[in-house]
Amino acid sequence: DSVAQLVEQYTFNVWVLGSNPSGITKADWKWSAFIILCQFNFYRMAWVYILYSQKINKYYVGACTDLDRRLYEHNLGHSKFTSTGIPWRLVYSEELEDLILAKQRELKIKKMKSRTYIEDLIRKG
Repeated sequence: DSVAQLVEQYTFNVWVLGSNPSGITKADWKWSAFIILCQFNFYRMAWVYILYSQKINKYYVGACTDLDRRLYEHNLGHSKFTSTGIPWRLVYSEELEDLILAKQRELKIKKMKSRTYIEDLIRKG
């Protein structure tokens, strides 16, 4: 809802700017909306998370801005890797200031390439 309001407000401002507002094309509007949505998602609270699948005995590390939605998507099979391990269970999450920091933290965890490291994170909570 707040995203829709933000886009509506932003696109209203785009339409009234410039000497010829009627000259703005639909492509310009879509691009403007895309930019504002990206900024909105990158600069809000985000999570790095670890899922576990008992079915395949594997962990999955990811980052997102909506943890509930993302877990739901993983359990619907939206990604090729996670579709093989349904059901996934959230075993760890860290809240960070924005998606950029969450992606950096995700990469750091993945670079460890260590199940022991991941299980230590989960134990320490």
